[in-house]
Amino acid sequence: MSEKEMTLTELSKRVGVSVVNLSLLKNNHAKAIRFSTLEAICDALECQPGDLLSFQPEVNAIGEELT
Repeated sequence: MSEKEMTLTELSKRVGVSVVNLSLLKNNHAKAIRFSTLEAICDALECQPGDLLSFQPEVNAIGEELT
C-alpha cells in the first residue's frame, strides 16, 4: 500500500471490503481470506498473492511447532 501511496480507506473502496476487515488482514489477525478478496486486493495493488502472504507454522505455548 505504501508503494502505491494508498490508504486503507481507499483500498477498502476499491475492493469492496470494510476498513475493519482490511485492518484485520493487514495486522495478521485474520484467520482466513476469500480468494475473491485476495484477487481484488492484488488487482488494486497491482501485485501477486505471494507479495502479500507468507507461511508461518503454528506454535504451542512453549514455542514448539505444531504438526
